[in-house]
Amino acid sequence: MAAPPDNDVLWARGLHYSYSGSPALQGVSIGVRAGEIVSVTGPRGSGKTTLLSCLSGQLTPYEGEIWFNSVPVHTLSRTSRERLRRDRFGWVGSRPQLVPELTAWENAALPMMLCGSGARAARKAAVEWLERLDVGDCARKRPAALRQSQRQRVAIARALV
Repeated sequence: MAAPPDNDVLWARGLHYSYSGSPALQGVSIGVRAGEIVSVTGPRGSGKTTLLSCLSGQLTPYEGEIWFNSVPVHTLSRTSRERLRRDRFGWVGSRPQLVPELTAWENAALPMMLCGSGARAARKAAVEWLERLDVGDCARKRPAALRQSQRQRVAIARALV
């Protein structure tokens, strides 16, 4: 196992993953430098979500290695991977996973509060991002009262907070 190049923030080599024997990733490698914007594209079923899930630590590849800021993600415990996702990765899927009992601002502020930030600072940051994403007027509404596009933007605000 070799550490990634110094200029790569996120680096993966030789990733393999399959679902019930059906291969989703076969030897995938990627390097992402600081400040670089990367798009993962491909047809449905080509492994895009599986790749992102492996890179963020949601899934552990059967083979290969993943490094984030010189930390070997592929060897971290489940708890450490969950903490890494909470603190360093924002995930917005096609169906945003919002907590139905929380308001939009509480959903957006949740990662900060889980990291120990005060409620006031978390609310301020969440409301600021909701405003920037043109859903500030939804801050006090629960997800069920929001349109899909608004729920998506709340999830984006949560990722950016």
